[in-house]
Amino acid sequence: MPDISSLITTGIAFFVIAATPGPANISNATIAMGYGRKISLIYGLGLSCGLIFWGLIAASGMGAVLQSSLYLLMVLKVLGGLYLLWLAYLSARSALRPAAVQLSTSGDKRWFLRGLLLNMSNPKSVIAWMAALSIAVDSNDGFSSVIAATLVCIAIGFANNALYSVLFSISGMMRGYQRCRRRIDGVVAALFTAAGFGLIRSALTR
Repeated sequence: MPDISSLITTGIAFFVIAATPGPANISNATIAMGYGRKISLIYGLGLSCGLIFWGLIAASGMGAVLQSSLYLLMVLKVLGGLYLLWLAYLSARSALRPAAVQLSTSGDKRWFLRGLLLNMSNPKSVIAWMAALSIAVDSNDGFSSVIAATLVCIAIGFANNALYSVLFSISGMMRGYQRCRRRIDGVVAALFTAAGFGLIRSALTR
């Protein structure tokens, strides 16, 4: 049976990892401020499903295989870096517009896919998953402990993305974003650019 205290510790550790500002959380916050709660929740659902993908990879033991496969990991990191650079371009283009141009909010599937692709394009997520799961699971534990720890982390991932969507879609946040939109989008573009080049650099220097 899974140890409850280990699961709680795993949940806390994974929440700290998941809640730390990074490309996923920054983009979710920006979308919540710019397009509202509904769109952000849909985008966050995509982020959460992308997180599940890497969680299943880590829980199945494929994470260790992926980490040891130099060329496969390199390709995934380069593709992930290029996607982050594409997001940086979109944010920079938005920052250069003198007035906010609202995208259509009817394409729910498009927002979901954007979130899904963002988290699936970052193979570093598997490292975070493996670190969190190692807290609750050791060599003497059965598969039930792995499943329990994975489910706890999945629930935390969904809760974190929903929390970002709710907090940053508060009317005050949205008004503040509209006043400082160009500067915020410029900062987001810079962060995405740094993250994208950092991911590509880590792939080529390994």
